[in-house]
Amino acid sequence: MEQLEFFSVPSPCVGVCTVDNKGYCQGCMRKREERFNWLAFTPAQQRHIIKLCKQRYYRKRLAQRGEIPIQQIEEDELPPQGSLF
Repeated sequence: MEQLEFFSVPSPCVGVCTVDNKGYCQGCMRKREERFNWLAFTPAQQRHIIKLCKQRYYRKRLAQRGEIPIQQIEEDELPPQGSLF
């Protein structure tokens, strides 16, 4: 059962609409499908996409600083969070 949403989830778009070599928007770090279908996603899916965008951004920043090799950066490679209950 999905929780009722009273407020829409704002788009993470920052107006920098260029794509990097992996296909992610350099402004918001969304994939093409995530950008084009944003309004079709449920609020829960939109929040999940924003979470993925943050993970992509931090991995990209770490790679730029040389803290992790660029070859190790893969989509959604972080382990899922375990149950809190």
